[in-house]
Amino acid sequence: MTATTGSSRRIPWLRLPRGDERRTRRVDRQAELDRELAAVESETPSIDIAPHDPVLAYFQGSPEPVLVDQLRIESPGVQALRDAGVTLVVPLVTQGELIGLLNLGERLSEQEYSADDRKLLENLAGQAAPALRVAQLVREQEAEVRRRERYEQEMRVAQLIQQNFLPKQLPATSGWEVAAFYRPAREVGGDFYDFIDLPDGRLGIVVGDVTDKGVPAALVMASTRSVLRSSAQRLVEPGQVLERVNEMISQDMPPNMFVTCLYGVLEPSTGHFRFANAGHNLPCVQTEDGAVEVRATGMPLGLLPGMIYEENEVVVEPGRTLLLYSDALPEAHGPEGDMFGFPKLVEVAGVSGDDVIDELLTELDRFTGPGWEQEDDITLVSLTRAAMAQDAFASTGDDPGRPLAAFTIPSAPGNEREVMERVADVVSGLPIDADRLDRLKTAVSEATMNAIEHGNQNRSDLLVEVRVFASEQALLVRITDQGAGGSVPDSIGDPDLEAKLRGEQSPRGWGLFLIKNMVDDMNVFDDEDHHTVDLILRMDGDAHG
Repeated sequence: MTATTGSSRRIPWLRLPRGDERRTRRVDRQAELDRELAAVESETPSIDIAPHDPVLAYFQGSPEPVLVDQLRIESPGVQALRDAGVTLVVPLVTQGELIGLLNLGERLSEQEYSADDRKLLENLAGQAAPALRVAQLVREQEAEVRRRERYEQEMRVAQLIQQNFLPKQLPATSGWEVAAFYRPAREVGGDFYDFIDLPDGRLGIVVGDVTDKGVPAALVMASTRSVLRSSAQRLVEPGQVLERVNEMISQDMPPNMFVTCLYGVLEPSTGHFRFANAGHNLPCVQTEDGAVEVRATGMPLGLLPGMIYEENEVVVEPGRTLLLYSDALPEAHGPEGDMFGFPKLVEVAGVSGDDVIDELLTELDRFTGPGWEQEDDITLVSLTRAAMAQDAFASTGDDPGRPLAAFTIPSAPGNEREVMERVADVVSGLPIDADRLDRLKTAVSEATMNAIEHGNQNRSDLLVEVRVFASEQALLVRITDQGAGGSVPDSIGDPDLEAKLRGEQSPRGWGLFLIKNMVDDMNVFDDEDHHTVDLILRMDGDAHG
């Protein structure tokens, strides 16, 4: 704007642009500057100086312009500057930190840089260094924001993948209570668990952990789970299943990543659990003396092909619990830095009832205290076998003796033969002659058939429980079904054929009469939920001749 002949007028070529025009010109100018900077950078020779090169320490300690030919430092950096044709170096130092170098070649006039030139460059460097540092910090902050956004998005995707591959519901296995707990850490890990329905009512159980975090770990988890499921349907032995899974995933496993995994097969009717272990935590099973860990070894999945996986087995007794878990709980740190530890986990699991998971989480909260930041995903899976019916024989004051066996079978016709043979095998070492053993087998078969047909109504989801005890005086076989309690006669009289034909007696009762005459004694007990028959064979003779 200027004034002429006492009046003012707007000069067109100095007209101020409107707001949108200013924004457009500013964007265009910034784009032009970016293009010019890119062109300069592309034409400027790249000079790489290692972070620990001694010349950098020299530049940081002497921030005035330096003639390269006068440097007497033996370093690759100095040689790189000379090879690039640099004559003068002006260090850019702010707050004692070297943030860059202003490199100049020979003057176009071919004259040397004067003292005034170097003083001017030193002043320029003093003003440019702080501005350059601010620009670096802004660029670093923008890059950090973008990195954090990408990371958070990756975590959301990983969580979605992981949650979609965890079981939506727990298996309803007759005679068992299955519980699972999963709590992810702030950073999504690779924990997973799964239940696989197998032929003959068996249940496959998987607990695993993928190293690393984020989307890669979640994808490896999903792939491992899929291969494991398909392999479990084709192969019987847990060790063979893990061998096949290892072969399948080893060829595509990302670097520095592997999977620890425990896979086992549970027979619900017997409590028999056979498993193989690929570098995972050992399963923990409750016993009369507390909980114990059951060992099986093997390399994690995905490290090397051709691995063999050791198998082991354990029987979960009625009323006891099998616990599978990942390493986050035992490796949790308390306020003093000490770990929760495997011994403590086993100790808590051993004294807990059927609420092992709740007890462990309560103890974990007590150990870590308030404000604890969870370091890894916590995964817990428990399988609790239903307790046997109330010990009716013990209520009479008699000692049933030492336990020889305890198992269950589904209530399916024909399973009485399996019970008969298993009981015969259990008592084979006792002093019972062949005739008495045959009569015991008949009584066991008949009592089991009654339990299947009349007590459990031939429902295969209901179990018949069998327990065998022995003392110096007697052998006790206890057979319990899940029929509703009711009135049980104090004694069983001899059936009257004529009375039955006339309809004066129930047509039933022949089975109990037969059973009673096959053994030395028989007791029948009911409670609100169970019906129990005790078959007693005395060791001191044959009451029935």
